[in-house]
Amino acid sequence: MAHPSVSAAHVKAVRGFNRFYTQRIGVLDPYLGSEFSLTEVRVMYELAHRDQPTASELGRDLSLDAGYLSRILRRFEKQGWLERVPSPADARQSLMRLTPAGRDAFEPLQQRSRDEAAALLAPLPPAQRDRAIAALQTVQRLLAPEEAPARTVQLRDPRPGDLGWVVMQHGEVYAREYGYSSEFEALVAEVAAGYLRNFDPDQEKGWIAELDGERVGSVFVVRKSATVAQLRLLILSPHARGLGLGGRLVDECIAFARDKGYRKLVLWTNGQLDAARAIYAGRGFELVETEPLQAYGLALVGETWSLDL
Repeated sequence: MAHPSVSAAHVKAVRGFNRFYTQRIGVLDPYLGSEFSLTEVRVMYELAHRDQPTASELGRDLSLDAGYLSRILRRFEKQGWLERVPSPADARQSLMRLTPAGRDAFEPLQQRSRDEAAALLAPLPPAQRDRAIAALQTVQRLLAPEEAPARTVQLRDPRPGDLGWVVMQHGEVYAREYGYSSEFEALVAEVAAGYLRNFDPDQEKGWIAELDGERVGSVFVVRKSATVAQLRLLILSPHARGLGLGGRLVDECIAFARDKGYRKLVLWTNGQLDAARAIYAGRGFELVETEPLQAYGLALVGETWSLDL
């Protein structure tokens, strides 16, 4: 069935990746140099990791033709790898499980598969491995959201290299979404450099948000005076929006500022940033000052917000 909304370029890209990946992992050959096809290994994997499934369950979940699956199962039985027991719930169904010999046949394949996956990732530096895994998880979530693994969120302290990412993210997102010039990226770089040079661990703190192991957000609290702290460099990658991460980052700032005895938390933003402004207003910040300004190649309205702690 044709899908006119999908461009020919996108179709070509997917097919190209399929050819690349199937060749890279050897799908077109006997699987992992064994006597098994990929489909046979998939069936054996399910038998090894399920609690006595029926043939109809396997066929449904693996989208296999009943006749094809039946031939695979008969072969496994002939080899002594599979046994069937009557289902106590339905006499017309048989429950299946691997025999000890079947597990002996499967375990080397499972270990070889682990080794192959490790070898595929080994040439990549750790950061690139994380990017590759995040990309795979993104594809799975988008194409089969009901099957996607649960997402993991972590707020952690900044590490070397994180401030460079914060600057890059601000530059890219604000240029793409709002048309800001490189002047804005330069400003963010200056703020980040000042934070690193003058960091006071007793009165200041930063957070990096990770989603499934990938950096997606940041925020910082810096000392403005003995009684006033300032929230700075709140950013969230576009693909991480809608999960409540922006609010969590701001909540961390508020809790930290209160714990350190600050009486007020202030921030500067502009009138374009509706999502951020909604987060601030929802947590009790008040707009206390506005100022028209020409900056970053645009006519903007600068805003100062304040929260009494």
